[in-house]
Amino acid sequence: MAKHCEICGKIGAVGSNISHAHNVTKRRWEPNLQRVRVKTGSQTKRMWVCTRCLRSGKVEKGRGQGSKAPESKGSTAEPAQ
Repeated sequence: MAKHCEICGKIGAVGSNISHAHNVTKRRWEPNLQRVRVKTGSQTKRMWVCTRCLRSGKVEKGRGQGSKAPESKGSTAEPAQ
């Protein structure tokens, strides 16, 4: 898996860990990617998307094959008198 967001193209950053004794080692900061079903036109497709794109609404989530939409928020039972 290439560690980049398929929507915005965010990639990992590189830098250094620096200890108290000033020992320097390489490190990477990876983006927070989630694998989600995304609606593209009339199809749904699985993509790696960063959480910033999910939170900001740049992605319209697709419905899974087995998931059912709730019919109504109210109860089907009769109200108590």
